[in-house]
Amino acid sequence: MGETVRVRGHLPDENPGFVGRRTELRRIATALADHRLVTVTGAGGVGKTRLALRAAHRVAARFPDGAWWADLTPLDGERLLVPLVADAVDLSDHTPGMATTALHRRLADDRLLLVLDSCDHLAGPCARLVTELLGAAPGLTVLVTARRPLGVPGEHVLTVDPLPAAGPEALELLRRACGRDLPADGASGEICARLEGIPLALELAAAQIRLRGAEAVRDQLGTHLDAAPGEATGGRFALLAHPEPVWPRRHRTLRAAIGWSHELAEPLERLLWARLSVFRGPFDLASATAVCAGGPLTPAALPAALDGLVRACVVRPADRAGRHRMLDTLREYGALWLERLGETAAVADRHAHHFRAYARGAGLLDGDGAGDGAGAGAGDGRPGPSRDLEAHHTDLRTALDRLLRTDSDAALDLAGSVAFAWSCRGRLREARDGLEQALLLSGARGRARTRALWALGVTLVFQGDPGAAQEISERCAREARYTEYAEAGTAGGPHRPGELTLDAAALAGLVALTTGRAKAAAVVVGHVLDAVPDDSAARLRCHLVRVFALTGLGRLDEADAGARALRERCEERGEHGIRTALAYHSALICLLTGDPGAAAGHARAMLEGSRRLGARLGVALGLDVLATALAAAGDGASAADVSGTGEAYWRATGRPRRGLPGLRALREKYTGTARAALGDPAYEEIFLRALTGTPQEGLARALRTGPGS
Repeated sequence: MGETVRVRGHLPDENPGFVGRRTELRRIATALADHRLVTVTGAGGVGKTRLALRAAHRVAARFPDGAWWADLTPLDGERLLVPLVADAVDLSDHTPGMATTALHRRLADDRLLLVLDSCDHLAGPCARLVTELLGAAPGLTVLVTARRPLGVPGEHVLTVDPLPAAGPEALELLRRACGRDLPADGASGEICARLEGIPLALELAAAQIRLRGAEAVRDQLGTHLDAAPGEATGGRFALLAHPEPVWPRRHRTLRAAIGWSHELAEPLERLLWARLSVFRGPFDLASATAVCAGGPLTPAALPAALDGLVRACVVRPADRAGRHRMLDTLREYGALWLERLGETAAVADRHAHHFRAYARGAGLLDGDGAGDGAGAGAGDGRPGPSRDLEAHHTDLRTALDRLLRTDSDAALDLAGSVAFAWSCRGRLREARDGLEQALLLSGARGRARTRALWALGVTLVFQGDPGAAQEISERCAREARYTEYAEAGTAGGPHRPGELTLDAAALAGLVALTTGRAKAAAVVVGHVLDAVPDDSAARLRCHLVRVFALTGLGRLDEADAGARALRERCEERGEHGIRTALAYHSALICLLTGDPGAAAGHARAMLEGSRRLGARLGVALGLDVLATALAAAGDGASAADVSGTGEAYWRATGRPRRGLPGLRALREKYTGTARAALGDPAYEEIFLRALTGTPQEGLARALRTGPGS
């Protein structure tokens, strides 16, 4: 098939166990050249996802703007469909408008391939979204995997059959899955024939071959596959019956293979299989124990049960981070058994409260992200748990949705714990939506409400909605005073403003900074810093706002001294987010004092920090200040290259360039100088090449190019 060409976009790595499918790959490649919507259909477990992924890798070079993958498996309902697709195409939309509008703008002028994998449980919403996107983006091509067509006009459907049961490909898959050189004749050949070449069924059989041998597996399969529905164990397998009359024999074969694996599992393994179905994303042993232990499945017995499911290929082996996954078809089976056991609601509640506790215990309450231009980053200095936030995002969101339905006060606590970190990573719509719903549904007063209002205010600032941010800031200040007075009254002592007052002041200062009121920002945080001796992340945030306010007032020496002292305090605490914002500030100071080489060095430090923290808005801001520094140093070509990459990142945020007013003026000044020195045609050529190239490669160039590198 030739070498895979590196192009823009994101596709997961291919499964090294892929076997055959040359004819199907050619058919998909041809269909994608002739049709804008291609749907790959087939029975569960037939290998649609693997085939679509390999096909996408093979044709990606045809699409100048890349091939992008969206796995819809984790979604439980359509509410997060558009945000997930936006994330998949690298759109970190920071605008307050409708999500679909921003997605339309992102795709409107691009020629790209979008793969929507596993659309079965969202067929109607997917059909509507695909119809809208194809109408808004003439250069868009969509590849879908589902068990049946979407029913969209212009859809080209390709049905995937199992591997030929008597052919070499099914046997090769069985060999690779069990890690043995099985002979073509005898038991292994009969297993392939009995399982009709269905890849998932072959993988489940391979796991049993490793444990029992091919002959024993062949004999056991014969007993189960020959049983009529309702006979012996056959009634158990009927749990996976589908109401539509599509591929009935293959569904029956796969159903029997899954049910056979279920029957061979130990009782505690079957119980764990059912309970693990509540996880929508990856899970580690600690999470599995917290959510799934109970009754006969004790915490001590759970690791052995999990190992048994891994050996049986029901659960994927742990990755480098110790996280497991379960294939969607097997998760569906477990969910049906969980319902049959009458435990669905109870396990879902344990899952929700576990992730609420995880969010609070992981330090997500304070975040660990790079802030906006005003530098609202924060954290308790533990980047590890913060990085885990992305891995567990789907389960955190699922937990929040559950709590919004069942326990609004707990939902308020969870939303306030994760929303700031979500916002720093570009998930502003989800943060705002979750916070606004929780604040509306919960009548709880106190710290959880204050924290949620603070997080919502920061989110609104990041979205560029200053009017709403101002109103929320005032509500946050009132709630902070109420809470701290109430707590002081309970303790029997006088009121002493504390962390909540500091955070409310930091939010008020941030709103003032981003609306051009540097003096007001300095006054509001200066007042509380003098009055509150609290040593917390909230105090660091106030100091950060003060540093930027002093810069805006032209008091550069005071601002620089304050920044140095704050940086030392952050280093003592191991804090990362505020240090990243301080690098932005140092770059700005150096530009204002005429040292572009030092400014470039600080800008690169900000870029490294923002990239590590996953803060795409921080990367966009850092590229702007770096481009300005390069232009000020006279390196017009590098400035044009970095500026083009920066524009790509800004477009991914769904909004025009922004930042502090002082930097905007400097950027316009030095960009004009660079254009004049290099010439408009040359500058535009370099700029456009970077804009249309791979953003990650442009960022890598920016980190190693020009003065200060």
